[in-house]
Amino acid sequence: MTIRKTIVTDLAAVMGIYMEARELMRESGNPNQWHNSHPAQEIIEEDIRRGTSYVCIRDGEIIAVFYFNIEEDPTYYRIDGQWISNAQYGVVHRIARGRNGAGAGAFCLNWCFGRHSNIRIDTHKDNAPMRALLGKLGFEYCGIIWIASGDERLAFQKI
Repeated sequence: MTIRKTIVTDLAAVMGIYMEARELMRESGNPNQWHNSHPAQEIIEEDIRRGTSYVCIRDGEIIAVFYFNIEEDPTYYRIDGQWISNAQYGVVHRIARGRNGAGAGAFCLNWCFGRHSNIRIDTHKDNAPMRALLGKLGFEYCGIIWIASGDERLAFQKI
């Protein structure tokens, strides 16, 4: 597997990955995290313009996509709990794999950790596969944060 920045011509494949990821979430008991249209194509187009969207490729096929950037995320300012560290951190959002993407989640998160030794990520309480993956990869549960819509998310950090 390899990782590279997402380019505009990847957009159809990326949106297909998100569609498959929403289906996988529903099948695993998580019907409420992304509903039918999240993330919107406009969000992904902006991520591409900013250079913060990445794709994971295996055998020439895009099998996963994610947002990664080293930045302060306002969503993480307020936490019911405590971050391990408040030092500069990398943020992972919108990580998703398609049906052919087994193993891609771990590969992508390890790739991010290889670029920065302090990573924050959050997920929906019903996203059991992601929670299990984060635990397997050494991410520690830090508490609850609230996204822009006011919905709660479980926050994790790895240092």
